[in-house]
Amino acid sequence: VQLVESGGGSVQVGGSLRLSCVASGDTIGRYCVGWFRQAPGKEREEVAAVNTATGNTYYAESLKGRVTVSRDNSNNTVYLQMSSLEPEDTAMYYCAAKRGCSSWKTYRIFDYWGQGTQVTVS
Repeated sequence: VQLVESGGGSVQVGGSLRLSCVASGDTIGRYCVGWFRQAPGKEREEVAAVNTATGNTYYAESLKGRVTVSRDNSNNTVYLQMSSLEPEDTAMYYCAAKRGCSSWKTYRIFDYWGQGTQVTVS
């Protein structure tokens, strides 16, 4: 499966963004899709994930309440809605896919990755 993110950009503190992750080459409903982010000089970290078959969602504890992950299987798309953005949210955001959401926080076990979309909050 190939993944392409979009929706990043520059936003003011307190603003919102919705990122999209569009899949091709396979049905996204077979995968767990995770969102991760990486700021310059920092380790890649988990944001959220969704089991696209069941709709079950998972969130990084530190981001709960500010991010919402959702899916639209008919359009092979997963979304990440982010609100109350802070400068610390500035990072490259990636979506990734694997079979099953066990250990979803471990980015190294995801098999497929998009190219990323930059989010800058100032």
